[in-house]
Amino acid sequence: MIRLGEKQELEIVKTVEFGVYLAEPEEDGEDRVLLPGKQVPEGSRPGDILSVFVYRDSKDRMIATVREPKLKMGEVAELTVAETGQIGAFLDWGLEKDLLLPFKQQRGKVREGDRVLVSLYIDKSDRLCATMNVYDSLRTDSPYKKDDRVTGRVYEISDNFGAFVAVDNLYSGLIPQRELYGKVELGADVSARVIQVREDGKLSLSIREKAYLQMDKDAEELLSIIDSYAGALPFNDKASPEIIRRETGMSKNEFKRAVGRLLKEGKIEIGEKVIRRIIKK
Repeated sequence: MIRLGEKQELEIVKTVEFGVYLAEPEEDGEDRVLLPGKQVPEGSRPGDILSVFVYRDSKDRMIATVREPKLKMGEVAELTVAETGQIGAFLDWGLEKDLLLPFKQQRGKVREGDRVLVSLYIDKSDRLCATMNVYDSLRTDSPYKKDDRVTGRVYEISDNFGAFVAVDNLYSGLIPQRELYGKVELGADVSARVIQVREDGKLSLSIREKAYLQMDKDAEELLSIIDSYAGALPFNDKASPEIIRRETGMSKNEFKRAVGRLLKEGKIEIGEKVIRRIIKK
């Protein structure tokens, strides 16, 4: 059976004026696909085996190509939006016909020139389309181990689970909600640390350093936040975790460690409902 969206080895079974017809080797040849004449390697003849990719042309007919697409079934790739239209966006994937990314398969609004992370699927009309829901297409055999530094694209954010990341645009990763820090945006690239390689091979990540290293960064960030409030933060370390997270992006424990560091360094003082910066003369 000829497989849509995949690279495969097919045999030339018939030559015509406008190209050659291909079929699976040792089959009866009833399931055929056309390789247009301009794609046929010079000197090819019936019985030869060609490596081709199969997709659909502008008239939705199955067609073969010897060109290498930027994305195949089961893979994940970053593609450029060539244009947008009434049914979605069209992506440049290295073939004559651009690849449709339907509105329902988009994560946030995409614009011409954007680079989007997508995988392939076959829709109800048996057409190849792109989706930004890449979770099931990401691999779980990464070479990374605990404490390795990685980079990846945030492709989904969940209030319950955290931020889903495609590490190297290839491997499955997650920044759990408890590890989210600051502003993490959908579609953004992040640098993270592997905190666990799960039994299923998926990576648990953190965008924070180890506690003893992160404390210095948090202290600097907190000092900057206090300055943004004209030197007087309108709450202290007794504030609710929700207020602390909303205003600083830190957990309550992280906030308290940062406060402790600044107190020890003599840079702040704590009032009943305020933290003030100490300006040394």
